[in-house]
Amino acid sequence: MVDTGTGSPIVVVPGIQGRWEWMHPAIVTLSRRHRVLTYSLSRTKSDGNGNGFDHFVEQLDQILDTAELEQATICGVSYGGLIALRYAARHANRVSSLILVSTPGPSWKPNYQVERYLQLPRLLSPAFVARGPSRLWHEIVRAHDTFPACIAFSLKHTFRVVTAPCSPTQMAERIRLLKGINFATDCLKVTAPTLVITGEPRLDRMVPVSSTKEFLHVIPHAVSATLGRTGHIGLISRPEDFAEIVEPFVAAHDF
Repeated sequence: MVDTGTGSPIVVVPGIQGRWEWMHPAIVTLSRRHRVLTYSLSRTKSDGNGNGFDHFVEQLDQILDTAELEQATICGVSYGGLIALRYAARHANRVSSLILVSTPGPSWKPNYQVERYLQLPRLLSPAFVARGPSRLWHEIVRAHDTFPACIAFSLKHTFRVVTAPCSPTQMAERIRLLKGINFATDCLKVTAPTLVITGEPRLDRMVPVSSTKEFLHVIPHAVSATLGRTGHIGLISRPEDFAEIVEPFVAAHDF
């Protein structure tokens, strides 16, 4: 667990790769005004009763316990947003506000490519990784003003990925754990003020912005914000802009 900074607490839940290190620029920026906690997702698999996903919810609860926090803003990034959502539905008293960042919507289903990956994660992971730069490069270029800045960002992010590697089998298992869970029902149980953050529709080629915006129709009183000049990785390609969206929302609901 990482616990840095002072101020209103924000717990940041990582995405499908499960590594907090990939979000490092956002963690550093938010910690200038907030106490920021983050962590890597635990290894898990289905328990045979379809409850494997809830191990992530229990892990998040333990993070708050370890930090001795009665309540915090819970910010989930991409897949981590589904964990944050379910936590807010089940532990409303511990969530001062909820932030969902480029999170797959409640009706999201794996496409054909993802289904193939689930069958042979180790074999297909090189191809999956190889497609990553092509999916992200266009938004990296849009997020930075110069070509040298694009290269510098890419090298730094590559270093984070290489030094904090993800597990293809664990990523596949995390997707499998979503099957059978009714996130639409969880949405109706959320009572915390909710902010839904997306990038620009044409720039996010990982999770369609339209999918993330489904939450605006099913979570009571949810509001949205768009992180300009970004797609799926705006919190690390433009961390200052990300913080400018997050901080006033957190302050407005910090009691």
